Amino acid sequence: MRLSNMADYAVVIMSAASRHCGFARVSATDLAAETGLALPTTQKLVSILTKAGLLRSARGTGGGITLARPAAAITIADIIEAVEGPIALTTCCDSHKQAMGQHCAKEGSCHVQAHWPVVNNAVRGALAQINLAGLTR
Repeated sequence: MRLSNMADYAVVIMSAASRHCGFARVSATDLAAETGLALPTTQKLVSILTKAGLLRSARGTGGGITLARPAAAITIADIIEAVEGPIALTTCCDSHKQAMGQHCAKEGSCHVQAHWPVVNNAVRGALAQINLAGLTR
């Protein structure tokens, strides 16, 4: 299993934003400079994370970016799912793909298919136990 660069960068952005939690708002430009990420990538991720309800963004004088909820209430699973969608290690764990008619070629004859949801839930559960506050300590 490997995260996309965007999911990885989203965790980096959220970690940087959480270090400013409780202080003045921070801009996307500041986050880009602090993390070493390109500004367009940072802006795109700020937009995605804001739409997912993980960041709060305000425009204008005094505007900027803050966490939408306390760092202890935001998990790594929340951040990854904001960028990637639901965590699904295989097609048989991905209800969205199944709803779109995408099925595994081995469906019906696979002897491990029933076990993948258990593995998937374990991975998601592990990611859900790591919150942003713990990550940035």
